[in-house]
Amino acid sequence: MPATVTPEQLPPEPITQPAGPVPAGVSGRRPATTTEVLLSIVPGLGHLVRGEWVPGMLLLLGWGFTLSLAFLTRAKIGAVFTARRMPIDAVVAVVTLVVTALLLWGWAFRDLAVKSRRQKRLHGDSQWSIAARHFRKNRLAIAGLVVMLLLYLVTLVTPLIAPYDPVEQGNIILSRYLAPSMQHLMGTDKFGRDIFSRVLYGARISLSIGFIAVGISITLGTLIGALAGYFGGIVDGILMRFTDMMLSFPRLVLLIVVIALFEPSIYIVVIVLGLTGWMGTARLVRGEVLSLREREFVQAARALGMGDWRIIFRHVIPNTMAPVIVSATLGIGQTILTEASLSFLGLGVQSPTPSWGNMVSDGRDALVNAWWIATFPGLAIVVTVVAFNLLGDGLRDALDPRLRT
Repeated sequence: MPATVTPEQLPPEPITQPAGPVPAGVSGRRPATTTEVLLSIVPGLGHLVRGEWVPGMLLLLGWGFTLSLAFLTRAKIGAVFTARRMPIDAVVAVVTLVVTALLLWGWAFRDLAVKSRRQKRLHGDSQWSIAARHFRKNRLAIAGLVVMLLLYLVTLVTPLIAPYDPVEQGNIILSRYLAPSMQHLMGTDKFGRDIFSRVLYGARISLSIGFIAVGISITLGTLIGALAGYFGGIVDGILMRFTDMMLSFPRLVLLIVVIALFEPSIYIVVIVLGLTGWMGTARLVRGEVLSLREREFVQAARALGMGDWRIIFRHVIPNTMAPVIVSATLGIGQTILTEASLSFLGLGVQSPTPSWGNMVSDGRDALVNAWWIATFPGLAIVVTVVAFNLLGDGLRDALDPRLRT
């Protein structure tokens, strides 16, 4: 018969030692050495030495492009500071070059000196961190982001890289309808104006109109949708019926009617595009707020005595930002396309101010003999809209948990 073992005779349980500090560099990257950090004085060089080829090449190419651009345009940069009256756009271009160089250097140095030596976090990732990780896996979205950043960088430094004045007319007899060449990379139009310079300056107009107009529409749509969804009842009924009425009008026809009543200008185009593009965002935000207003954190805020406006702006609207960001990104491409359509019809930006739409319109009468006049601004519109659509699709897939793979 086996002997009976009493609880006192059982061996003691092993004592679990508390977890010690996590060593640096356990986040999947080897901590950078002092030599690698010092090599980051040239952005990308330290990453290449570590064997991190993709970020290293991107940083090195960006740094080389910035320095090359500064060297090639040194005469224009010097003229900015020696001029009696410094033009604002030229000053912005110079500042953009300096800030870009500093950002590249700071990013390279911080990534090696700080991030690679940072201890691994012991708590979970936030939703934004998870979304960023999924977004980085989408190569098409990254390509759209890179194209978008390059476009806005080009618009800022256009005064330095444009070879000619976009509205300057030379000898029309000798310089009109010149085919693309080394002197005129994209040829000239019927007035002898350089197409390449006009495409660069037209990007400033088209991208600025798209960005500002979408900013207006997103702000207005978010506010109306949040108010309708949070208060409900008669407020929701009035705001949504007004939204439905605005949606019932064809947008392009409404734009044509409104702009035809006033003298066409850039400011009128921006305001009208902004005031006629908020309806989709309003309905989207309203649907989100209808769900959020019943959540526990909103109920807790009410129990603490917070006012409705503070709850809306501090707790409700920030939690609707994910779909709003996607809507804004997709809306910029659509707004650029709408502005190009208006300019093509002669109701948008007026000549001689260049925009991609009126440049396509200027070249429609010479598509056979001078195809380059309409082709290059048309390609710029296509590339820009596709880039914003790819970026918007990538953000939607990353921010929506149901679409993550």
